Amino acid sequence: MKKVIGTVTIGQSPRTDVIPDVASILGPDIEIREAGALDGLSPEIIASFAPREGDYVLVTRLADGSSVQVAERHITPRIHEKIAEHFTGGIPVVLLLCTGEFPDFETGGLLIRPQKVLFNAVAAVAKGMRIGILTPSPEQVEQSEHRWGSLSPFVRAVPSSPYVNAMEAARAAAEELKEWKAEITVLDCIGYTLAIRSLVREITDRPALLARGVAASMVKELIG
Repeated sequence: MKKVIGTVTIGQSPRTDVIPDVASILGPDIEIREAGALDGLSPEIIASFAPREGDYVLVTRLADGSSVQVAERHITPRIHEKIAEHFTGGIPVVLLLCTGEFPDFETGGLLIRPQKVLFNAVAAVAKGMRIGILTPSPEQVEQSEHRWGSLSPFVRAVPSSPYVNAMEAARAAAEELKEWKAEITVLDCIGYTLAIRSLVREITDRPALLARGVAASMVKELIG
């Protein structure tokens, strides 16, 4: 009998850009059931979630493949709702498909938050090193450097969209981080792929940590 996990994206499901990579790590014996915080919402409602000055900015993907920015304060209640639906439906493990920072959620099972898993993995191996960060948009650079700056005085965040011309953007970002002499690169968005991680490693010739890879490996370790 297959084990089941739930996923919650802050955008719309299905996440055809994410789930194949996650499934390849989890293996064939774990079924994935998806949900999205923006599922079923009109473009007008989604547009009303756009961040304003001072908001914590998140970037996600819609079902049509386009990307959108949303403010954390707007999306958090809907994320909580989707997490709760998985747990009340009998799913014991839920993977949040976002590396953003959120308040604590009340849960009825195991909730895997990639931001916490990724942050602690980097803290374990790279504290004080020259840490390069890929983040989806220019609006996220400052908040990204603030977050990761607690681990090292040497942090450089570079915007690189995982949704628009992703490989070209990643190549340019990796070249910049190589020039800066990054000792490790953190791909700080669930949207970055295994292929992007491989490209960044090749260009920088240094280790790189992929958010979806670290998070999926945690699920595999827990129930695989």
